[in-house]
Amino acid sequence: MKTPPRLIGLTGTNGAGKGEAAAYFATKGYAYFSLSDVIRDELRERGEAPSRDNMIRAGNELRERFGPDVLARRTMAKVGGGERAVIDSIRNVQEIAFLRRQEGFVLLAIDAPPETRFARVGVRGRDESAGDLEAFRKKEEEERAGGASAQQIEACMAAADRIVINDGTIPEFRRKLEEVA
Repeated sequence: MKTPPRLIGLTGTNGAGKGEAAAYFATKGYAYFSLSDVIRDELRERGEAPSRDNMIRAGNELRERFGPDVLARRTMAKVGGGERAVIDSIRNVQEIAFLRRQEGFVLLAIDAPPETRFARVGVRGRDESAGDLEAFRKKEEEERAGGASAQQIEACMAAADRIVINDGTIPEFRRKLEEVA
């Protein structure tokens, strides 16, 4: 039997199922950490709402001011030495570079067809910028290939050790994830 990874990083498209993957790994004994929590903390200190647009802007500002791997550095400072952890919301290749220097790190990219993801985002009601499918796709294009201090979803997905397509039921998705942990 292979040894499960100590750190599982999650990247991928909006609404693909990263949160569901993180919840699955938590049932397998992984502590949950999100790079987005660093941004939420920053917004709370600023007195700003954690809207999607504010999250993107503040994340980009933090990366520009403190280096493109700042979210990964601050998150890893919270992870215990031998602790198994799932790290969600990886959106910049320098975050990946930092995490790859940690022992036992594996990066998963989670994806699903755009129509499926748009429907999921609508159900969870968190994305105020989705509007319609065309607006969803346009917003997504802005996030896919940003500069050094921005979101780089496309490059992050290309750097993944494995891509998991979440285009079926939750039990089917979990079976795909079982191969990792």
